[in-house]
Amino acid sequence: MMKTLRNLALWFDDRLHLTKLFEETAGHPVPKNAGSWFYVFGSATLLCLVVQIVTGICLALVYVPSGAEAYTSLWYLTLNQDLGWFLRALHNWGSNFMVCIMMLHMTQVFLWGAYKYPREMTWISGCALLVITLGLAFTGQVLRFDEDAYWGLGIGASILARTPFLGDKLVHLMLGGPIIAADTLSRFFSLHVFVLPGLILALVAFHLRLVLLKGINEYPKPGVQVRRKTYDAEYHAILEKEGVPFVPQAISKDLVAAGIVLLGIFACAAIYGPKGPTGPPTAMQIDSVPRPDAPFMWIFAVAALLPDYLEDVVILGGPVLLGIFLVALPFISNEGEKSWRRRPIAVVTVIFLYLAIGLLTRFGYTSPWSPDMAAWSSAPSAKQYLEGRTALELAGASILQSKQCRNCHAIGGVGGHRGPDLSNVGARMTAPQLARQVIQGGGNMPAYGQNLSPAEVSALVAYMVTLHPKGVPPARDSTVPATPPPADQHQSQEVSISRAPPRLSLR
Repeated sequence: MMKTLRNLALWFDDRLHLTKLFEETAGHPVPKNAGSWFYVFGSATLLCLVVQIVTGICLALVYVPSGAEAYTSLWYLTLNQDLGWFLRALHNWGSNFMVCIMMLHMTQVFLWGAYKYPREMTWISGCALLVITLGLAFTGQVLRFDEDAYWGLGIGASILARTPFLGDKLVHLMLGGPIIAADTLSRFFSLHVFVLPGLILALVAFHLRLVLLKGINEYPKPGVQVRRKTYDAEYHAILEKEGVPFVPQAISKDLVAAGIVLLGIFACAAIYGPKGPTGPPTAMQIDSVPRPDAPFMWIFAVAALLPDYLEDVVILGGPVLLGIFLVALPFISNEGEKSWRRRPIAVVTVIFLYLAIGLLTRFGYTSPWSPDMAAWSSAPSAKQYLEGRTALELAGASILQSKQCRNCHAIGGVGGHRGPDLSNVGARMTAPQLARQVIQGGGNMPAYGQNLSPAEVSALVAYMVTLHPKGVPPARDSTVPATPPPADQHQSQEVSISRAPPRLSLR
């Protein structure tokens, strides 16, 4: 029997080269000092990805990616499906763990100088994996399609709308139209389930291939310099002298760390449960205070604390500059010292970043404010919409600007497209109709009666009544008979009434 099994194993190995494949992958040699607790973050991140894939597939069997049914299907998963709440919690906490552990992995690589020669592409591919992982976390939050997702996506669209020249087109591309609707959910579902996972799996394969080709960074020793001309030979000498196969000799700590990570994910899922869904995704709920998921809470705090004049610079320029720095780092600092003990600037930078992110995250959870993300409130109004207005009407124009009405409504084509353009609203609606629309809402517009004082409503309506094309009179109530002109001495009352100005229909 044993001989038969051995022959069968040799038959498969002869055709599939399993032994050679194992030796070149899991059994590849690594420096003995790389079997350290500081080197477990990479494999722990990969484990979190596996958890996300497995739980995501299970959730996709029940989740309905429809604007009308997504919210309901999440409640069904949470309340009716057996262990559905636990599955959702595993997916949510697995996402948080994955982002945090990946950040720790990037920090360890940075402090250990593992981005230096010859591992530049390994570092760059890791940075790309971090960006895609954050994209997965954000798109996953949107798929909850609850109150937080709705308004959080609105904030994201406001940020994207600031992009010079391409802002409108990028927002339309992201939302699948001018407003957050069913097409938006379909796009984010495709991103979260197909596009981003495909990219991350391809990059993981590329990243692991680079690790196998260039090796795992040895534990850095103070005073040992990296030199391009000699490093390859020195690294091979280390492997020949003290190299051990990753499996089974160097994997023990990775397995223990994997068990701890799994225990942490399961414990958080069981104790804290899933996040949301909160209230239904509706534009009518204007008093909601959206809060993003944990990985983005510090960005939320930054957006809230920034002064207006720095918003565009930091929100648009910050990620670009950070991306350029991360990609350029292995080329700027390609040789020299790797040990963090001899690189105080790197240590201070890491401490500062973690303190800043930690404090901002705490502010995001505890402070009673929301960010003032006004994509269009800073856009100036054209002179033609301000000239010749009274003081009351100019006060209304200021209210329309300061209350962020232009995030949803354009004036002269400049502004948001969620609602109709207000350039000619005075020719479409009367003052009472405008007041009722502002106070009570209707259609896709929320009610602002609790957000504006009577004086502000009066000023806003007075301004909007003046918004009509030249030569076109303002709208008036067709249910009120028109006042006939004074009777002429040579015409009868009947003639003057028959020649009265025609009534303007509201429609």
